[in-house]
Amino acid sequence: MEADYIKLKDIKPALSGYLKESLGLLDLSPVPDDRIIHDVRVFMKKSRAVMKLLASSAGSDFYNREYGNFREVGRILCSWRESSVHRKTLKELKKMHPAVFKELAGNQKIEYLIQKTDPPKEPETEMKYTIGKIRELIYKSSYRIRFQTMTDLNPEILLKELEKSYLLTAEKYLTSRNSLKPYDIHEFRKRAKDFLYQLWFFRPVNPPVIKSLEKKLDTLTQNLGKFNDLDQLIRSLEYKYSSDSALPAMDELIILVRQEQDRYISRVWSAAYKIFRPGRQLVNVLGFRVLTI
Repeated sequence: MEADYIKLKDIKPALSGYLKESLGLLDLSPVPDDRIIHDVRVFMKKSRAVMKLLASSAGSDFYNREYGNFREVGRILCSWRESSVHRKTLKELKKMHPAVFKELAGNQKIEYLIQKTDPPKEPETEMKYTIGKIRELIYKSSYRIRFQTMTDLNPEILLKELEKSYLLTAEKYLTSRNSLKPYDIHEFRKRAKDFLYQLWFFRPVNPPVIKSLEKKLDTLTQNLGKFNDLDQLIRSLEYKYSSDSALPAMDELIILVRQEQDRYISRVWSAAYKIFRPGRQLVNVLGFRVLTI
């Protein structure tokens, strides 16, 4: 690293921007569509990743309150997203394997997941309350953050938090690689997302290397996300294999879904190994040795 001093990207404007963008998206329509739900969830994930980066710099009350708010918004939106993802995934599978779905015609679980009702022009009472709650949580956090001092953040402390995030992600990688369990793979994805979103603030340290790393992590987490979406679909179909099964078409559908999972997860392990292999340190990954920031 040639420069004597490198300034990290400012955290407060970025965090405030995530919340402002979220509120703006929710104001676009009385009933948020799939795209809005997806984008707001991403902003909440980014906001939680920022709070983890601030864990040692912000007071515990501030951290717990705002992180809790962002997590609650994400939790509420999660169920809304799942139904649209299941529908999209089943339609793609139906297009690739029409004969299997012809055999499954009349299956209530599949028909329920694949059907799409026209969104109401105005939210129903329960949805209106939920959307109002989401807006309130985001607005209150946004208001409080305006008065939170973040001008004297110690970059070395922030780097330590990034290192914690990296080491935790590496641990989750090793666990998931050895167990191959969907739960562990999902945990690896969540921690890799945190690390990805936190990296953006450190981009000035070594722009070419960190931009390249961000791109690799983005591809990696997208493939992990596809794997998880397919796992959730299997769970939603409440499938349990039995040698006495009277539904061979359902058995075949699940095998096809698992083959898709294999395709996505096969793209993950080699890239993950290069970034998180045992014994590797954060400074090696970021491509610098002198921590003058």
